[in-house]
Amino acid sequence: MAAFLLRHRQVSTLGVSDILKDKLDPCRPHIESRLGALAGVCNLLREYSTSNEKNAHKFDFLDLTCPHAWYPVARRKNRKIFLHVGPTNSGKTYHALKQLESSPSGVYCGPLRLLAWEVAKRLNKANVPCDLITGQEREEVNGAKHKAVTVEMADVTSNYSCAVVDEIQMLGCMTRGFSFTRALLGISADELHLCGDPAAVPLIQEILKPTGDDIHVQYYERLSPLVPSQKPLGSFKNIQTGDCIVTFSRREIYKLKGQIERGGKHLCSVVYGSLPPETRTRQATMFNDASSEFDVLVASDAVGMGLNLNISRIIFSTMKKFDGVEMRDLTISEVKQIAGRAGRYGSDFPVGEVTCLHADDLPLLHSSLKLPSPILECAGLFPTFDLIFMYSRLHPKKGLYRIMEHFLENAKLSENYFIANCEEMLKVAAVVDVLPISLHDKYLFVISPVDMRDEISSQGLMQFAQNYAQKGIVRLKEIFTPGTLKVPKTESALKELESIHKVLDLYVWLSFRLEDSFPDRELAASQKAICGLLIEEFLERFGWQKQPKMRKLPSRVNSGSLLSKETRQYV
Repeated sequence: MAAFLLRHRQVSTLGVSDILKDKLDPCRPHIESRLGALAGVCNLLREYSTSNEKNAHKFDFLDLTCPHAWYPVARRKNRKIFLHVGPTNSGKTYHALKQLESSPSGVYCGPLRLLAWEVAKRLNKANVPCDLITGQEREEVNGAKHKAVTVEMADVTSNYSCAVVDEIQMLGCMTRGFSFTRALLGISADELHLCGDPAAVPLIQEILKPTGDDIHVQYYERLSPLVPSQKPLGSFKNIQTGDCIVTFSRREIYKLKGQIERGGKHLCSVVYGSLPPETRTRQATMFNDASSEFDVLVASDAVGMGLNLNISRIIFSTMKKFDGVEMRDLTISEVKQIAGRAGRYGSDFPVGEVTCLHADDLPLLHSSLKLPSPILECAGLFPTFDLIFMYSRLHPKKGLYRIMEHFLENAKLSENYFIANCEEMLKVAAVVDVLPISLHDKYLFVISPVDMRDEISSQGLMQFAQNYAQKGIVRLKEIFTPGTLKVPKTESALKELESIHKVLDLYVWLSFRLEDSFPDRELAASQKAICGLLIEEFLERFGWQKQPKMRKLPSRVNSGSLLSKETRQYV
């Protein structure tokens, strides 16, 4: 199917029209953010270039030892930092959001689009107008002085009364940590509330020493008990309503879903990372609905954050996961994050339980829950485009790949920081380097949300970049064929549909940054929505079709399709 949906094109090294557009308004938030960072760099440059141009060459663009100086707007403010730290389900984020809600202006920065959606919905429901801004959405509310954003979209040039950064311990993440570091150092707010694991406290205190910020730490305890079981599940015959089985591969998720449903007593919702966010939300809603027959959840570690779930018991099918490099045991932090989802305060299950499928996994589970999470030692960093651009001026004959590679290999860091793992970015840089487009546009493609390990996603990015270079405009219909989407009948067809959703998501992301060149945002968004509905229809059908003795499904499933008649004519 994917071969027909994504049309193959070859790279052309010929004709290129003007790439930089005169109309900059669509990109203004991104440009303002860049200018803010650039101002910090320029302030440093002035120290070296007062009246002697030769001194400008003495500025070391590889010196990343003082990243707090990249954010002049935040440095001009005497910020009060409030650390809300504690285990999952301790109310720490709740208290921070109450402060945000009562402030005259503010911003919430979350690690997931789902969390940004949830906070925007909450504030608007409380009559606090709030915009939603993620890489793929812009929902503006009249009169809004609050924003709910994904952390990568945090604006470091504006002033706020209050800001909240959720899951701040992710500043230690090898791939995304630099975005949390940027938010920590760069957000200009009178009050900055940081929510997360206590393991991040010493590092944050150390990082903020040069800023002069006033730091307060508030520790929280779990609101409802979490009881580790002394016995394993043993058999799927022991599955109960409200259970969540956690595994760490897509294939295992569907295998476990099938095994449980073949027992004839339960239907399973599923949640995993490559599902569209909208589909994850709907799957969670079905699981939470007491009147739904989807009373068991099978999930990956994506269940660890971003969704409010009525889970009675977490069951680890395994205590090992493949992290992209090797098969390893789950870390203490991972075990705590996932296990803590059981017994959410105020849910139908006030006491949470946690166990394993197999007895030999119980010792690691019990020891992980007893021990504190290891103290974070370093925070992620990644050079801004402005630093990359200035460094490129010293190496005008090198492409972006070589510039980034040399920069990252030779960057100077303090002991509190590490350079983010940018293997995926370098793969994209190698692809776009052959195209005759500006360094800035190459950088946009490099930081775009593309999964280069996914063949269809990487092919989509290449075709977008090639068409952009050749024509300066990318029409979706030249690459994607609307009207060919169907309900998948196999797991492999489902995987292809998920990949196509990623390609459409990428188009929407690019359309917000290069609006004139990617004009089909509405078409891409509508096709994304159809993808999500088709995926959900597969999930509701999968596992029960061949079981005639199973209980009758709710009427919404027997209706034959989640798509309206109006939608069907376009599918």
